[in-house]
Amino acid sequence: MKPKLVITALLLLNAFSYAHADGSSSDEIAKYRQILSEGNPAELWEMRGEELWKKKAGPKNVSLEQCDLGKGPGILKGAYVELPKYFMDVNKVMDLEQRLIYCRTTLQGLTVKQATAVPFGSVGHPSDIEPLVAYIAAESRGMAIKISTKHPLEKEAYEVGKRLFYYRAGSHDFACATCHSQDNKRIRLQDLSNLVNKSDAQKTYTTWPAYRVSQGEVRTMQHRLSDCMRQQRFPEPKYASESMTSLIMFMAKNADGGIYDAPALKR
Repeated sequence: MKPKLVITALLLLNAFSYAHADGSSSDEIAKYRQILSEGNPAELWEMRGEELWKKKAGPKNVSLEQCDLGKGPGILKGAYVELPKYFMDVNKVMDLEQRLIYCRTTLQGLTVKQATAVPFGSVGHPSDIEPLVAYIAAESRGMAIKISTKHPLEKEAYEVGKRLFYYRAGSHDFACATCHSQDNKRIRLQDLSNLVNKSDAQKTYTTWPAYRVSQGEVRTMQHRLSDCMRQQRFPEPKYASESMTSLIMFMAKNADGGIYDAPALKR
C-alpha cells in the first residue's frame, strides 16, 4: 500500500471515530476496513513468505518445502486451520510459529537464536516469520477451523490455555477474561470480542494474522497475545513459549467451525 493511501486511511478512521462517537463507530470502522480490503497490504507479506518458503537458506542451504506442518511434508492447504496440534516427532503440541522454528532449525540448520532473532518486524528490521505465517495461513483461506483435542497433550494444552485465559495477575489484576469474556463490551471505540462465545471467537480467530494499519506490519497471533500481555501489565511472554501455544489452542478450539478468512486488515 502506498504511504499516501495509508495516511488517508488513518485520517478516514479518525474522522469516522469523531463523527460517530454516538455508538455507530463500529459500523463506520467496518466501512473503513471494507474500503481498504481490496488492497490489503498483507498480500505483499504473502508474496515474500512464498519466496522465503521456497528459498534455500541456512547452513544446510535447503528450502522449507519439506517442512511438515501436520498434513505431510510441504503440504500447506488446510494446515493452518488445524493448528495448534500434536506432533509425534517432537511429542508436543505446536502452533504454526513454533513449528516453523522447528523446521528452520532441523531442515535449514539455523540455531534457535537465529530462527527467532526477529519474530516481530519493525521499520528497518523485517521479520521472516511474519511473511511465512501470512503465506501459509492464506493457503487455508475459506476452510473451516478444525482443532483436535483427542490426544492427551492436546487436551492438556487446551486446559492450560483455559486456565491462563482466566488467570488474574499483574498491577491491574487483569486476565484475558477481564476484557474478552462478556458480550457487548468495548474499550474506547474498540469492540471487545467475547472469546468464550462461539460466534465471537470464530469472527476474531479467523481474521488473524492481520495487517495492522497503525503499525504497518502483518502481525501474527503470537504478537497479538504478546501485546495483550503488555496491556495487562504482565511480564513479556517468551516468544513461541508453550504457555502461549496453550492459550492459542484454547482460542482456536473455541473458534471451531469458523471459516478462515485471513490475513485480514485491522486498524
